Amino acid sequence: MSSPGGTPATEVDMKDVELNEMDMEKQPMNASSPLAGSPGEKNGVVKVKVAEEEEEGGEATAKFTGLSKEELLQVASTPGWVRTRWALLILFWLGWLGMLAGAIVIIVQAPRCKDLPKQEWWQKGGMYRIPKVEAFQDSASDGVGDLAGLKLQMDYLSSLKVKGLVIGPLHVNPADDQAGTDLRAVDADLGTLADFQDVLRAAKKKGLKVVLDLTPNYQGQSPWFNQSILSNTDLQNKMKEAIDFWLKEGVSGIQIGSIELLNDSQILSDWKNLTKQHSTDDHVRVLIASTHEQDTKGIFSLLNETIGPDLLTSPYLQGLVKNDQDKASRGAAAGLMISQYIQEAGDKWSGWSVGRPDVGHLANSMGEHLLRLYHLLLYTLPGTPFTDYGDEIGLRDLPGKPAASSLIRMQWDNTANFGFSKGAQQPQTNKTASDVTVQTQRGNKASVLAFFQQLSELRGKERSLLHGDFYLAQSTNPAVLAYLRVWDQNMRFLVVLNWAPTESIVTLTHPHLPDTLAVELSTHPEREKQQLGLQDLRLGPSEGLMLSFMYVA
Repeated sequence: MSSPGGTPATEVDMKDVELNEMDMEKQPMNASSPLAGSPGEKNGVVKVKVAEEEEEGGEATAKFTGLSKEELLQVASTPGWVRTRWALLILFWLGWLGMLAGAIVIIVQAPRCKDLPKQEWWQKGGMYRIPKVEAFQDSASDGVGDLAGLKLQMDYLSSLKVKGLVIGPLHVNPADDQAGTDLRAVDADLGTLADFQDVLRAAKKKGLKVVLDLTPNYQGQSPWFNQSILSNTDLQNKMKEAIDFWLKEGVSGIQIGSIELLNDSQILSDWKNLTKQHSTDDHVRVLIASTHEQDTKGIFSLLNETIGPDLLTSPYLQGLVKNDQDKASRGAAAGLMISQYIQEAGDKWSGWSVGRPDVGHLANSMGEHLLRLYHLLLYTLPGTPFTDYGDEIGLRDLPGKPAASSLIRMQWDNTANFGFSKGAQQPQTNKTASDVTVQTQRGNKASVLAFFQQLSELRGKERSLLHGDFYLAQSTNPAVLAYLRVWDQNMRFLVVLNWAPTESIVTLTHPHLPDTLAVELSTHPEREKQQLGLQDLRLGPSEGLMLSFMYVA
């Protein structure tokens, strides 16, 4: 049979089949297809149905369900599991007790730390002296430093990392006029009582204590009006009233000068009782006495009584500055002087100072290198170091002027009057080098000021420097002084000072010393911070080193 048009039916059917197959191949992949399974399934998705739990033999395997609660309890109560649990428990507790016992043994056998001695605030760092407030900072542009100017520089004073300021005297004192002297009134040229109270408040905010000098006749020839204070009951009473007055105002201590002229230690005891009465747990007051005595016997004879000053300063170390002996042996001489002083002091707290009024500012008599060396010496000896204003930057005295009588103004910057005053040019302004100013040295890591600040900070925080023992080290070079500061298991320090103006080579020995030590500070800024050996140690001219090392049991 043929279709209309003469085309056989079979031929037409085959073409339809081929077209249908071709059309299916041309369909999009996501189109539904009867070959893709059920309607809605997408092309390319193959689903395989795996016969459940079939083995090769066609037999179904049993599903694992584990033990039931009842079965677990039954197994856990068997003798074998009970013994196992007990064994594990016993092993746990034995291990724990073993670790506890080991810890106890370590604690018992470890060396115990010493109890820290009680120290008051004046024993924990340096003291900065401003004996002439009129030379520090002028706030009124009249050419005279004053208390308001001192207050303006409190941020700077705080940056020095000292613990206290010794100010004055400030009281009214017509020279050699006892009747006109008023120990409880502030000299009008320096300010008012309110100005002084402002200084106290500003210092307190910065964590600084203020000690007031009350030497009565500071403007005159003799600090005690050329009379024996023993027979001057009126002056003694006025001194006690003044001490009581200023302590009530809030000062943290009183300083009295030239105590060697008192001839009676009972007077010092009376003053000490006053400071003790005003002391509280959070504000302990100090009595500082100063003397012009320079030999150890004369100095410490002033402290033989039970109750005396808390701190005594003297020009004892000026012997090193003024001594014209051979510099090649000055290290050995310095070691002997310092050892004698410490031995004579015994358990009394020492004060260390060099400088005014007899030798003036340190840089004037020794130059910058030795100035740094003396800073290093003062701030690493056992006791309280005292620094005179300006010595932290290398301020110099006026040429040709006696140090005790010249007024050396502090140099703050390179403007007119070196920033001391905004008034007219001052006739006695010290024409020293422009780098001897606070502004120039601040931020300069190689400056004298930066060295002083680092040293002062170390003195206030390192236990070996705060209350460590003092030991001289054996030196093969008499120009070199070396000593250790050691406290228990804390960081320890070796201080090495070369007094010679030339390079020195030295070998240092002491039982406490290791083979190598780390450079902590050097008076020569170019010295690298590195490990140094103590065999044939090279020191630059007038170089001082602070070397540190750890405690080893």
